[in-house]
Amino acid sequence: MAPRRVVIEADGGSRGNPGPAAYGALVRDADTGELIAEKGEAIGVATNNVAEYRGLIAGLELVREHAPDAELEVRMDSKLVVEQMAGRWKVKHPDMRPLAIEANRLAPFGVTWTWIPRAENSHADRLVNEALDAATGRRKRSARPAATAPVDAAAEAAPTNPMVGWNPDLGDPTTLVLLRHGRTEHTVDKRFSGSEGTDPALDEIGHEQAAAAADWLQRHGGIDAIVSSPLTRARETAAVVAKRLGLVVEEDDGLREASFGDWDGHTFAEVRERWPAELQAWLGSSSVSPPGGESFDDVAVRVRRTRDRLVRSNPGRTVLAVTHVTPIKLLVRAALDAPMSAIYHMELAPGSVTVICWYGDGTPSLRQFSVT
Repeated sequence: MAPRRVVIEADGGSRGNPGPAAYGALVRDADTGELIAEKGEAIGVATNNVAEYRGLIAGLELVREHAPDAELEVRMDSKLVVEQMAGRWKVKHPDMRPLAIEANRLAPFGVTWTWIPRAENSHADRLVNEALDAATGRRKRSARPAATAPVDAAAEAAPTNPMVGWNPDLGDPTTLVLLRHGRTEHTVDKRFSGSEGTDPALDEIGHEQAAAAADWLQRHGGIDAIVSSPLTRARETAAVVAKRLGLVVEEDDGLREASFGDWDGHTFAEVRERWPAELQAWLGSSSVSPPGGESFDDVAVRVRRTRDRLVRSNPGRTVLAVTHVTPIKLLVRAALDAPMSAIYHMELAPGSVTVICWYGDGTPSLRQFSVT
């Protein structure tokens, strides 16, 4: 007898984000909990979000094959995918749009979209990791209890390679030394200071911070190349360091600060007074842009591409990247495979150094954070 109601549980993951990626999807009878079909597959190098969308599409294809007339609920621990498919969030990322279109084409009318905690999506997560283990030649994991059996959330969130630095097969990483520029007058007043505003220069203390960072970097040594955001405060900071280290600075537009649009030059209190609804929406979703500015999701794509380019062109080397608060926070978030909301819980001092190593297989390692 064909099931009357079915549930899709789907997930996707990337070891490196982007890195080796896979998806997992299964279909259950919603009334009995019986497993109807499941699938897990590696998809090459991709981001977490791409892999999650691929898992959703695989689940929808399984429903078409095994239960085309059943009522459908989709359960995923990806807030992004669930909110976008439910129509509450816009799909802005160019890599996501064709996948969202395909998922909408496959989804029957009246789908219920449900976000669930990661601990409740263990079966799909297991399919992802088994596919990744098979693709990368790692030992197959022991089976975990399927479906609704409770699992330890911390264990589910454990990184694929928890012993970074102990694994001799990883080889030498590319090290990105991320230097936040020194202080400006906007830093003092805590004003939004993006890439489209007045482009303030370093103040006197900012120059002292740049010199202190240069001293620190010279003592530690090992810098092979310097790249900088094209904004004045970053270029001035990079110039101080480059003179001390005897290196040449190359500018990279991908390292510029986010654009805050109409908010540029205003304090948080001023923005809250003049744009209360827009500010609330921006604080509530990384896909929302300030009026005339960039969303954090868009900046994350730009920064990821910049990181990939730097890592790819500097294998085994140490690159100093002089940049801004938002790009550094987004790179740390990516290294920790943390949710986007994590960037709101980081504070970076002006002139501080953050160090992240990226291994050849995409494995990241955060070594230092906001060192002054």
